[in-house]
Amino acid sequence: MTQPIGELTDRMRDIFGLVVEAYLERGQPIGSKALAGSISLSPASIRGVMQELEERGLLTHPHTSAGRIPTDSGLRLFVDGIMQAAAPDPHERRQIERQIVRDQPIEDALAAASAALSGLSQAAGVVLAPKRELTLKQLNFVPLSDTRALAVLVGADGSVENRVITLDGAISAAALNEVSNFINARLSGLTLAEAQLRLRAEIRERKEAIDLAAAELVASGLAAWSQDHARRPVLIVRGQANLIDPNAAADLERVRSLLDELEEAQEIAHLLDSARDAPGCRIFIGSENRMFALSGSSVIAAPYRGSLGEVVGVVGVIGPTRLNYARVVPMVDFTAKALTRLMA
Repeated sequence: MTQPIGELTDRMRDIFGLVVEAYLERGQPIGSKALAGSISLSPASIRGVMQELEERGLLTHPHTSAGRIPTDSGLRLFVDGIMQAAAPDPHERRQIERQIVRDQPIEDALAAASAALSGLSQAAGVVLAPKRELTLKQLNFVPLSDTRALAVLVGADGSVENRVITLDGAISAAALNEVSNFINARLSGLTLAEAQLRLRAEIRERKEAIDLAAAELVASGLAAWSQDHARRPVLIVRGQANLIDPNAAADLERVRSLLDELEEAQEIAHLLDSARDAPGCRIFIGSENRMFALSGSSVIAAPYRGSLGEVVGVVGVIGPTRLNYARVVPMVDFTAKALTRLMA
């Protein structure tokens, strides 16, 4: 648990703040000589204070460097107790607002918001979008054997999903083709759940001469696919290239770990989802979150709301722990509020 800022003396607090601010700006260990011009103490006195801060777990010195960098606990103490966040400057607000406009599909607006955050923060922008069920465009079947067939599901958004289904011996390829033709002619344009309910109604009322066993199999499949899509996170990530900066040559393993972590959409979605109940921005620093412990990364995220005031998604950035928190936190908060206005 991070100690309260009040337990630090004024001298310790001043030097600690200077070390953190210099590290966030330069990304390099900070030595006592570099701080001597910013505070009226000798380098020897500064080293003594830095050593005490290290003993308290707030600073550390990487490898054999004489300089110090903040630990994750130190960054948490800085963010919670020292940092003064300012509102986004007018240029940043205009940049964000230009991307989030009403005359475009909501998915495009969310992707644009993520890209804008990425560009302004020089990190990766992320948006956990509202879950939207796939709308059916076409469903076809390709026989694989007497007991298996490949179902090819095409969504109205152009997405294609393939699934292997198990057939009862009584279901023929012709029967599946018959149900497929019915769905493509009559149920195209419906969500998966709507198509499943309509197909079951047709089965009950026998309005169409379709094979019952095949229709029941497909209706069950539509129900299962609908549930899968409802649970699946819709995660938009932009600006991964920003994570590879000029200093990355000596830090390639960390960057590689972070890029690997960004591939784990389910895990990131779960992390972002935990920010839904936050009144404003929530900050996850380095090892505070198991997922980013290896790469030493931070996440700043804030929820945005729908027309009824309910939380519908989360927006934020992912980057190295040396993010400019004072600048990025209000930027993320402003973007969340802009998205909330868009959803109203």
